[in-house]
Amino acid sequence: MVDEIYPIRGTLTKQMQSSALVESAGPKYALYQEICERLHHLLGDEKNFVANAANTSALLLQMLPDINWVGFYIAERNELVLGPFQGKPATTRIPFGKGVCGTAATRGRAVIVPDVSKFAGHIACDPASRSEIVVPLLTWGKFIGVLDVDSATLKRFDAEDQEGLESVAAVFLGSLIESDVPDLSDEAALD
Repeated sequence: MVDEIYPIRGTLTKQMQSSALVESAGPKYALYQEICERLHHLLGDEKNFVANAANTSALLLQMLPDINWVGFYIAERNELVLGPFQGKPATTRIPFGKGVCGTAATRGRAVIVPDVSKFAGHIACDPASRSEIVVPLLTWGKFIGVLDVDSATLKRFDAEDQEGLESVAAVFLGSLIESDVPDLSDEAALD
């Protein structure tokens, strides 16, 4: 089914393929599905992390309403280093466990902050930001960084945004996978 909507290059597990679609049919479903489809075509056969992260952040800023900062932080030892982004200049390095990005890195799951002024230790990429969502980037069980999205509106992000951005992250990560990556699905493991 995933390949009928937008084929993902490379050999991915069935779990990764199904995660590339937003599964709920809420009001944001169509928007995130369109973003995923456009992103897949935009990234094409490019495998470079920087190029694909730059285009992903640009597309998200263009297509998501009410966003003032979007970008990537890349894991390096015990901290996150600023990667491609769209918005005002940002903090260059964030230790794991600090701010929303560092918290998502240590938890290994998405963090939604409805009001950043109430998040202890919040690190602002843009002083106008009032809410934030951070999605960890995990590939083959390895943490490689986070996708960070900010808004100047309180309570901008919800579970549908989380699911949608996790789908965007799956398309982004899928673009980086070489076609010769071994199939780690349950069926292949039994062979």
